[in-house]
Parts: sequence; structure tokens; C-alpha cells
Amino acid sequence: MMVAERKVADEEEEFRWINKMKVEIKELKPKKAKIRIEDTSLYFANSLRRTMIADLPKLAVDDVVIYDNTSALFDEIISHRLGLVPIPTDLKLISFRDECACKGKGCPNCTVRYTLSKEGEGTIYSGDLQAAEKSWAITEDKIPIVELYGDQRLILEVEAVLGRGRDHAKWQTVQSPSYKMDKTIEFDNKKMNDLEKFMKKLPKDLIKINKNKIELNNPEKLSLLEYYMDKEKTDFITIKQDPTKLTFSFETDGSMKAKDVLIETTKILKEKYKEFSKLLKDIK
Repeated sequence: MMVAERKVADEEEEFRWINKMKVEIKELKPKKAKIRIEDTSLYFANSLRRTMIADLPKLAVDDVVIYDNTSALFDEIISHRLGLVPIPTDLKLISFRDECACKGKGCPNCTVRYTLSKEGEGTIYSGDLQAAEKSWAITEDKIPIVELYGDQRLILEVEAVLGRGRDHAKWQTVQSPSYKMDKTIEFDNKKMNDLEKFMKKLPKDLIKINKNKIELNNPEKLSLLEYYMDKEKTDFITIKQDPTKLTFSFETDGSMKAKDVLIETTKILKEKYKEFSKLLKDIK
């Protein structure tokens, strides 16, 4: 059947596999999260990962005006370092400049301003950036920017605006979002003697036998088991991956809480699915 002749079902039917998905929060900290997802697809997990990296908005320094810099670093290097400082981001309070009522002029609704003025020996940290409004004060305040010697000084102003990771890495909120598939370890029942000999060579309490499967006492030690399998050239143990059961984990740079990252990312992804579904319905 040609694409033009297909009848596309409604949104719930088209993405019904999402509705059946099971999600469990395994770990949730201010800057780190780990979630368990079952009855899903690798395509969905990768969409979630890519949306976090490329589409999730955050604030970052985009304009730097340096009035005086007698430090050992060039203006460009200092500007680059300032651009990578995590700026606390509340998407409910700030909007994109090109979507703001000020039409890109830079008002408090779309622009956050900071000043920095320091002279004398010592290290300038991210916390030395003084926000025009206290609500935007830098929380990751121990990031070194430049070290001053003698009577050196640095005086500047910066503006932070919303952006997305697909435009520049400085607007990327998450660090190394990734997922792992569940693994099952099976063995050939006809080679129990070989298995027993192999187990004697393993570190104590690394694995245990449960019916016709091998279980790791600590799932994080899988690479150790694989090392011994390669070393002993075993051909009676098979490690299989289950693409419907995943553990998804990520960390933030501190500009947003992990909980907010997860909520905002799923909102963005949901809107993308809605838009895609509308486009499909337009096909006749």
C-alpha cells in the first residue's frame, strides 16, 4: 500500500506502545536521576536522550562586555569560560528573546544580567558574578574563571539568554544521558561440568545459578564476568540483551534540577509526537 493511501490512526493508537510503558524512579537527586523503563522501545529511549541534549532550553551567558582586563587570559578565553558557567534556569520565569514581547531588545522577561568587578591577587570564581536580581544568583559558585596576580583586575558585564543544546554546547543542561538494556545470562545445560569448573575460577560471590540462568549478585560487575569469559574462552555462556527493559540515567550541570529536566523533556517530546501525528494525518 502506498503511503498516500494509508489511513493514519488517532494519536493514542499511533503511539499506543507509550501508554503501556512502565516507569519507575530508581534514583532522584538534585543533579542526578536514574529511571527504570519497561515495555518500551530503544527508539523512545534514544528520542528521550536526544531531546535532553538538543531541545531542552536553559540559560547561558551569550553576551560579554569587558571594561577592563589585566589578567593573564585574553578576553576571548574569559568569555568562553563564562559561557560555560551553569546559570540557574526557571523556564516558568524566562522566555526566548525572539518570542518575548520586547521583540529581542532584552528585557527582564528574556534576559538575565550579571556584573563582575574584582581587583587584587586571588581567584575569580563563578560565584563572583553578581546577578541584577537575587533570584538568579549563581548556585554553582566554585567554578574558577581566572586567577589574578598582584594588582591585576577584571571588570565586566554579561547577559544570559535562553538557548538549546543544538545551537551550542553551553546551552546543554545534561551530561552524558545514557541507557542500558537489561541483560540475561544463559548457559548450556549440557555443559554443567564446564560451568562448575569455570565458576571456581571466578571471584567469590560474583554469580549464582537460578534455574537455567546465571545471575550477578551485583549487576555492575557484568564487565568482570565478561573479562573471565574472554579469558577462559567460554562457549557455553550467552549474554542476551532485552531492548524492552532499560535503565535510563543522566546528570545535570546544576542549572536545572534533575526532576525538572525530566518533566520538561517529556513535555517537549510529547509536543513533538503530537506534531508528528498531525503531519501524518495530513497525508492523503
